[in-house]
Amino acid sequence: MKITIINGPNLNLLGKREPDIYGTRTFEDYFEELKNKFPAIELEYFQSNVEGDLVSKIQEAGFNSAGIILNAGAYTHTSVAIGDAVSAVPSPVIEVHISNVFAREEFRHKSFISPHCNGIIVGLGLDGYNLAISYLQIQHSS
Repeated sequence: MKITIINGPNLNLLGKREPDIYGTRTFEDYFEELKNKFPAIELEYFQSNVEGDLVSKIQEAGFNSAGIILNAGAYTHTSVAIGDAVSAVPSPVIEVHISNVFAREEFRHKSFISPHCNGIIVGLGLDGYNLAISYLQIQHSS
């Protein structure tokens, strides 16, 4: 079973950027922990600050992975193209946000991605990725 984690803009700065919101761990360190926790799952990780790269990766993974975990960062609130890409692929997609976007600025309350996702995990820090993997694993074995 393969699951692809796709992170959008500024998530390459985890551990450095706004640690009061996003914590002090890098995603790369956390990704190693996920791989150790889920050794039977082939985990793939992709991050880009470029909208078109994210669309291309969603399209690729959406036909080659058992599931996608997507944190599109700020593109969540602006990108019709990413929402359309999620809608176009057969793989289930779980939208994850590290912070509680509903407790932040009002423009973050709208997602162009959520209507096309199988589920959303918001505000549980990096643990949201762990929960999304667990969910996809259960769904795949059902």
